[in-house]
Amino acid sequence: MSIKTDDVKKLRDETGISVMKCKNALEEAKGDMKKALTILQQKSKDAAYKKKDRNLGAGRIASYLHNTKTVGVLVELSCETDFVAKNEEFTELAYNIAMHIAAMNPLYTSMKDVSEEDKDLMRASFEKEFADKPENIRDKAVEGKMTTHFGEQVLMDQAYIKDSEKTITNLVEEATQKFGERIEVTRFTRYSVGG
Repeated sequence: MSIKTDDVKKLRDETGISVMKCKNALEEAKGDMKKALTILQQKSKDAAYKKKDRNLGAGRIASYLHNTKTVGVLVELSCETDFVAKNEEFTELAYNIAMHIAAMNPLYTSMKDVSEEDKDLMRASFEKEFADKPENIRDKAVEGKMTTHFGEQVLMDQAYIKDSEKTITNLVEEATQKFGERIEVTRFTRYSVGG
């Protein structure tokens, strides 16, 4: 099957991933743009997993101050080299994550930051809520509520404000594939007036 140059360009513009990777994804998907996007997302996830043990020796501190001047964020986005840290797209990613944090007010960076005590408290609360349900239904309902609750509180699990089809994890995985380096949101602080 022959892949059109316009389709490769469109996929490249949408993802920022190299022309060859876009072309290969389109070929694998037999020209289906949605399938090609899914293939690239999976490859991003695989690339991020392979790089998970690499050292983070560089990065950027990004800030975002909302136009009302009542909410501000500092976020540290880490990578392996200064070459990537100084890249304009990397800087833009850090800024976009800071803006997302200002809007969504996450409490944790990732699930590993949630204490067992916090998990137990929420589990107990949800178990009370479903106490009158049969055990097999109650267990599934409690797990569903836990996933939803922490999905809203954990930055990496939140739907990205500019594209609800992606999570912050997806953004970082895509950047990992694009730049060829491990990238991680190391920490953040959100300030709000009266908060």
